[in-house]
Amino acid sequence: MDLKAYAPFTGLLIFGNIENLILSSQGAVAGVNPVTLLVLSLIAVVAWLLIGTYGTKMAIKYADYIEIIGGVAIILLGIQAMLEAFGIII
Repeated sequence: MDLKAYAPFTGLLIFGNIENLILSSQGAVAGVNPVTLLVLSLIAVVAWLLIGTYGTKMAIKYADYIEIIGGVAIILLGIQAMLEAFGIII
């Protein structure tokens, strides 16, 4: 496996994992059952791993667009998490 093929997606990998931590902490604060939260988080991580591994070959020519769209999604989810934390969004 050549890791150079994944280089354009490094930012999404790093910030996607940070976003997963933010969403997990939101679930913990909301009182979600920790085992349920663990299982759902693991499912999400494994799903993204599989999608990333097998989808990279098909999507490499669209890497720049995917990076932009993914970055915007991560920023919007982060803003939503912060607004919810301050009680601005219910």
